[in-house]
Amino acid sequence: MKLLVLLSRFPYPLDKGDKLRAFHQLRYLARHFEVCLFALSDEDVTPASHAAVAPLCRGGVHVHRLQKPGIAANMALAAVQGQPFQVGYFHDAAAQRRLADVVREFRPERGYCQLIRMAEYARRHATAVPFTLDYMDVFSTGMQRWAGKAPLWQRPVMALEARRLQQYEARAFDWFRHHTIISDQDRQLIDHEQRQRIQVVPNGIDTEFFRPGAVAADEPFELVFCGNMAYHPNVEAAEWLAEGILPAVRRRHPAARLLLAGTTPAARVLALQSEAVKVSGWLPDIRTAYASARVFVAPMRTGTGLQNKLLEAMAMARPSVTTPLANNALGGTPGQHLLVGADTDGLAESICQLLEHPEEAAGLAAQGREFVRERYTWDGTTERLARLLAE
Repeated sequence: MKLLVLLSRFPYPLDKGDKLRAFHQLRYLARHFEVCLFALSDEDVTPASHAAVAPLCRGGVHVHRLQKPGIAANMALAAVQGQPFQVGYFHDAAAQRRLADVVREFRPERGYCQLIRMAEYARRHATAVPFTLDYMDVFSTGMQRWAGKAPLWQRPVMALEARRLQQYEARAFDWFRHHTIISDQDRQLIDHEQRQRIQVVPNGIDTEFFRPGAVAADEPFELVFCGNMAYHPNVEAAEWLAEGILPAVRRRHPAARLLLAGTTPAARVLALQSEAVKVSGWLPDIRTAYASARVFVAPMRTGTGLQNKLLEAMAMARPSVTTPLANNALGGTPGQHLLVGADTDGLAESICQLLEHPEEAAGLAAQGREFVRERYTWDGTTERLARLLAE
C-alpha cells in the first residue's frame, strides 16, 4: 500500500521531539508500506541526513526548503486570515503546488500528516486520499501555559495565538479519517466533541541504544537535565532547576553540580552557567549526558506531550525526578519507577533522598528501566498507527 507522509521538518538528525517520533515511525512503517516522504525544512538538509532517511522511503523523498522572506509573508497572511502563526509559518503556496505534483505522480492510497501545522497541505487532498492526523501534543494548551508566564507585553499576542490554535485543532479534526495523539492527557485537551475517537500512540524508546553502560560519562554531575534548550518549556525548566531547585539541594549537598545538555541553548540558558552549572550545548552523543547523572531531573511546568528525555534517562537506568505534569503523560508509579515533586521543595527533597540513599536510587532506576522496556517500544507503539493507516 502506498503511503504519503507529510512532515514539517526533515526527520534527521534526531535533535527535536517531532523529528525523533517521525524517524522511528518511518522505520516501522517502511516495513509495511511503500512510503513517500514530503518534508518541509527551514534549513539545508545535509547529504548525511538525507542518506539516513532515504532507505525508509521507497516511494521517494521530497524536501521543500522554506525561505525566511516567504515565512514572514506567510505568517502575515495567516494573521490577516485569522489562522494561527504556527500554521502560517509552515504553509507555503509553492510547497502546496509541489505537493500536488507529488500526489499526482505517486498516487498514494493513504496519507499520514504529523502535526496540525501540516494540516492545510493534507486538507487539499483529503477527498481523494484518506489521511490520518497526528496531533502529537496540543499546541493550544502549551501556548496558553506559556502565555501565563510570558512578559506582559507578549501575553495578548500569545493568548490570541492560543485561542486560534484551539479553534484550528478542533476544525482540523473533521478533515481527517483517523487521528492520533501522544497521551490520554493530551487527548482530553482537544476541544472537539468526538475527541475520544483520537487514538493514543505514545513515543517509544530504543532500549538497546539507551542502555546502562552504553557510553562513559565525560564527568560526573549530581543533577542532569537534557533537551532542546531553545524550546520554551525546556528553557523555563532549566531556569527553575538552576535558580530554585539546585540552591535548595546545595543547602544539604554544597558540592552538587548541574549539567544542562542539549542543542541550541537560548541566551537565558547560557546565562545560567556558573561554577555549579554547566551548559554543554549540542553533544555528539547525548547518552554521555545521561551517563553523567546521579539523578536525572525533568522539572516541567509547561509544555505538553510525553517527554522523550524521561524515557531516555529511565532506559539508561538513571534515577529520575519529575513533576506531575510530565508524569501524567508518562504514567509511571511514583516511588516505584521515579519520584515526583510538585514544587521546589518537593523536587529538592526527592533529589536529596536519592543522593543520600544510593541503594534506593539504584532500585528505582532498575524498576524505571523495566517500566519503559515493557511499555514504550517503537515497534509496539507504531503498530497501533500502522493498523489505523491500513483501515
